[in-house]
Amino acid sequence: MVYGIIMLLFIGFNRIWHFLYIRIDPMLCSIFNVVRLPYVTTYWRYVDSLGINQGRSLLEVMSALRERVWQLCGIAYSTIHLNMDTTVETIYGKQQGGRKGHNTKNRGKEGLRPVLCFIEETREYFVGKLRAGKTIAGEEVAALIRSFKNYLPGCVKRVVLRGDGEFISWEAVKAAIEEGFDFIFANKGCNPPFEPSGWYKVRKRDVIEYNEVWYQPMGWAYACRFVVMRIPKEEDSKGAQTQLELLEDGRYKYRIFVTNLRGRPHAVIEEYDKRADCENLIGEAKREGLEAIP
Repeated sequence: MVYGIIMLLFIGFNRIWHFLYIRIDPMLCSIFNVVRLPYVTTYWRYVDSLGINQGRSLLEVMSALRERVWQLCGIAYSTIHLNMDTTVETIYGKQQGGRKGHNTKNRGKEGLRPVLCFIEETREYFVGKLRAGKTIAGEEVAALIRSFKNYLPGCVKRVVLRGDGEFISWEAVKAAIEEGFDFIFANKGCNPPFEPSGWYKVRKRDVIEYNEVWYQPMGWAYACRFVVMRIPKEEDSKGAQTQLELLEDGRYKYRIFVTNLRGRPHAVIEEYDKRADCENLIGEAKREGLEAIP
């Protein structure tokens, strides 16, 4: 089965359902010494039946293949960006690990919450885990980060991690620092005090302002750098404001991030915003993998 999947990739197809087109291909069938290959669902069921240990073995196979392909293609990225995110896979019936949680398409139904990581430069799936349908804990994020070096190509010298507010915790930040990775995590767990005189605009006509501060959240071993973007809230189109805002914070929306990157705050946030393509990759992974396997 694994050999068949590798051959599928070798001849230029990149989805399991593409076996539909090559089931009776003479060259491929002669390699396996069969008249025709199994149905697509056979491969899906095989992949779905694999356990955690087999999943780790497949990640090692994928890592070795990635390094060889990069070498053959002359690809030698010294810096890569790893985009991390979670998604929801709705389940039916009583399945282990199912939880009711954030599930916008199927509200009230149980689901799993896999975590997926992608390489931005090549749009490759890097590593991930199928897990229970609850918010990922800081210890889990730290363990995931510590596993990254096992799968990195030898040419990579610098790694930049990017994750949304679900990934921020002292455990995750500590793991990234100890592993020598750069990181940008969105903030949703603390409220750093930014210096009022520190706000600046990139261009005079801009309405968006930026700031930064070194801040130690409760439970963190030491202070880290937080950068922020504040965006004015849109006023009522009719110009009739029913109630005045008593505090300045009420007039703005804030996007706050913790990072160890250098550079101006706006440059750091622009670096984070390139992570947006991760949603497209997750959608593709769900359509062709997580939700496509019967």
